[in-house]
Amino acid sequence: MDELGKFLKSRRARLHPADCGLGCYGERRRVPGLRREELAQLAGVSVSYYARLEQGLGQNVSDAVLNSLARALRLDEAEHTHLVALARPKRSATGRAPRVARQLPAGLRRLMAMMGDVPVMVLSPTADVIAWNPLAHAVFGRHHEVLPNMTRLIFLDPSTRALFTNWEVKARSVVAHLRMVAARFPTDGGVRALVGELLASSSEFAALWEDHSVANCDSFTNVLHHPQVGELTLFQEVLRTEEPELMLVAFTVEPNSPSETALRLLGTLAAEHADRRVTVS
Repeated sequence: MDELGKFLKSRRARLHPADCGLGCYGERRRVPGLRREELAQLAGVSVSYYARLEQGLGQNVSDAVLNSLARALRLDEAEHTHLVALARPKRSATGRAPRVARQLPAGLRRLMAMMGDVPVMVLSPTADVIAWNPLAHAVFGRHHEVLPNMTRLIFLDPSTRALFTNWEVKARSVVAHLRMVAARFPTDGGVRALVGELLASSSEFAALWEDHSVANCDSFTNVLHHPQVGELTLFQEVLRTEEPELMLVAFTVEPNSPSETALRLLGTLAAEHADRRVTVS
């Protein structure tokens, strides 16, 4: 079964016939969630056609069929986008992620330099840190002099794990985002290598990956316990840039909150060890 089939099966497994207006009649069911024939009925397609989709044999799936499946499976926007990406892999671009330039555009560099009081970093699609300012480094990577991959840190770095009070929620969000990236770039060697490394190194990553959850992580609330300043709640916002595939990630705090005080203190401590230049590999 290919990725499209696995995703479809995982999404129908979470639905119950009664939730979809289908009779259950108390019979014993061999599979969780909807059967293939039940989903086919809801989506208005033949059982044999839907079975071919789950077996990876469907080609040139129409918008109408994908939209019907999305409605029947009650997919959210991110899941619907993921379904389309799986059904129509990017063959024209060989499915590879564009190579991200390590030299930031001048405008983006100036913007980061002026955001000295806000933790900010620039990430690639796979969460490689292309750049971060001293305050972001002080929050998320004070033990790392080489620019890291944030997904790898979340699962394989003990200090990063200890930093996140809401690690389980953060980990699930990170994996859901990486699944969307993997669907967009199905033949990219870097994406495959990262997923393979994490599958081999982290049973927790493997369990979350098997769940097939997908989500955009543009907005997220990071609840941290920082070893230098204590409790810190940072609101994450992702901004798209003029450079394809680069994400500018900024972290803000509630005004006049303990987190604002803690972040200001951390900025003072960071300034003692680094100037305000953007750190770039």
